[in-house]
Amino acid sequence: MNGILVDDDEVYSRVLQRSLQRRGVALRVAGNGVEALALARAAPPDFVLLDLRLRDESGLNLIAPLRALRQDMQIILVTGYASVATAVEAIKRGADNYLPKPVTAEALLRALDEEPYLEAANEVETMIPLSRLEWEHIAQALQECGGNISAAARLLGMHRRSLQRKLAKRPGPERKSIQTQE
Repeated sequence: MNGILVDDDEVYSRVLQRSLQRRGVALRVAGNGVEALALARAAPPDFVLLDLRLRDESGLNLIAPLRALRQDMQIILVTGYASVATAVEAIKRGADNYLPKPVTAEALLRALDEEPYLEAANEVETMIPLSRLEWEHIAQALQECGGNISAAARLLGMHRRSLQRKLAKRPGPERKSIQTQE
């Protein structure tokens, strides 16, 4: 199974790409619509995970051109700004599903109805820990500010020293929840 992730958040894209690769799913990443269409034309994917808000464009506008490349391609729109109106609009335009961001690999595979990939992973589903999400948000702010800690702190609405303390405490690996047997 192979797919394309269209998202301008590089940190989130890398995390999801690695998570899916561990489960045997190949995921190519595009930062904008032009890259996504070029990747899809070169090798039409089984699915596209499409962010609603890209820097200069809307993911909604990419649904029709992607669908035209391959009718059976699953298109899933994801967004951190979920609303009923955008969900309805996405489905009207041809999206197969609509998920709130951040999407975990397990949630994506469940939406794609790919049970063999879920079973092969043999992992217990957990949400992404809040510390990991915070770290990714900080990393994105730093990237947007060119590594300038003072500018990133202003962007995040926090004191520079608070940001420096958080940077010194990079979160560890995600922990699995304990599954009890009945």
